[in-house]
Amino acid sequence: MEKPDWAAPLTEAYERSLGYLTALPDRPVGSTANRADLLAALGGPLPEGPQDARGVVADLALAAEPGLVNTPSGRFFGFVVGGAHPAALAADWLATTWDQNACMAALAPAASAVEEVAGEWLVRLFGLPDQTSVGFVTGGQMANFTALAAARHEMLRRAGWDVEADGLAGAPRLRVLAGRHRHSTIDRALRFLGLGRNALVPVETDAQGRMLPGALAEALAGGEGPAIVCAQAGGVNTGAFDPIGDVCAVAHEAGAWVHVDGAFGLWAAAAPRLRHLTAGVEQADSWATDAHKWLNVPYDSGLVFCAHPEAHQAAMGVRAGYLIHGADGERDALDYTPDFSRRARGFAVYAALRSLGRTGVADLVERCCALAGRFAERLAADDGVEVLNDVSLNQVLVRFLSADGDHDGHTRAVVERVQRDGTCWMSGTTWEGRAAMRISVSNWSTDEDDVDRSVEAILRCAR
Repeated sequence: MEKPDWAAPLTEAYERSLGYLTALPDRPVGSTANRADLLAALGGPLPEGPQDARGVVADLALAAEPGLVNTPSGRFFGFVVGGAHPAALAADWLATTWDQNACMAALAPAASAVEEVAGEWLVRLFGLPDQTSVGFVTGGQMANFTALAAARHEMLRRAGWDVEADGLAGAPRLRVLAGRHRHSTIDRALRFLGLGRNALVPVETDAQGRMLPGALAEALAGGEGPAIVCAQAGGVNTGAFDPIGDVCAVAHEAGAWVHVDGAFGLWAAAAPRLRHLTAGVEQADSWATDAHKWLNVPYDSGLVFCAHPEAHQAAMGVRAGYLIHGADGERDALDYTPDFSRRARGFAVYAALRSLGRTGVADLVERCCALAGRFAERLAADDGVEVLNDVSLNQVLVRFLSADGDHDGHTRAVVERVQRDGTCWMSGTTWEGRAAMRISVSNWSTDEDDVDRSVEAILRCAR
């Protein structure tokens, strides 16, 4: 077998990585290069012949770094993006080195075992039913897709239809009920599943975006046929939770499947001080979350859980003569995810969970929420700032008031100035027709100093 020089390019990558990570506290959080700069630095004709591997790695790092949005920074508060915990990052490097195709136990025994162990840990951490099946997917989009595929299978099976064999043509019409402020991945999953956007029945919510159980009951009673209800654990704008226990009671009374989209909010179930927000979550039929959010593992890492493993496997599973399927009791990951060939992302999840432990996960989630409260308190003390949401989790919605009355325009301008300033990075949003800055505290390394420096920068940009 050929023996290449591994040491040179890997040493270059290690030194560049360590330099990047250790400098994060002093780096501007946003990108400092525009598209033209990046294309000029990275472009040019494809080389005619092989290039020195170490030189390629060095040139790539030098050209790419100005175009990075420094999302691992403790002062990155855009969207809901965690950093990378040191143990998870190191395990992810190993996963790349080992280069396992984690689709089957026969092809990747260690990857299969580590996903089985980490999956059991997560089921217990979230308080889900013991028989719950787990799939490691790319993110919340595919977690929602996979769970809703299992729901589609089961609800049509109960109606006497085999969707895997016969498709959707002629099938009973499925209704999918979700709150008015659901995440867009629900709508997108319905398109992928062939159900279509028009299968969705929006359910009225309260001022914070929480689904109203009474409105859900009316919506369920107002239609016929099999139904799926999508509850939300942690709204992407306000952080609010649907009353999941009440939603489950209403939905199950009507014979519906309940799916919980908990991309980041499901992690509240692992935190004693926040667990009340997820009351009744164990009564649902399926759940989706992301490990690259609050568990702070590198991208990509989504998780899907299903209380009905048979439905999960029926929707996702595959059999072929050329495959070496696991023996009885041996888990093949391709039976629980839409992927066939895929990365062994379970190693990073395992390392993060083992490094943090139960109390470490709880502390990470609770600390982020406390820091979100600090953001809200300090910003609300300024006369020119309005906090739009009840800060019950890690999300803060902020609006900036303008003397000329153009609060939307001023708010958008402040968001742009903050992003250019570089001290921190927040994203903008629209909530109930009003422009707002959305602050999400999700990074394991964020501390009070990061919040205070960011508040000072925000108020400076607002003035």
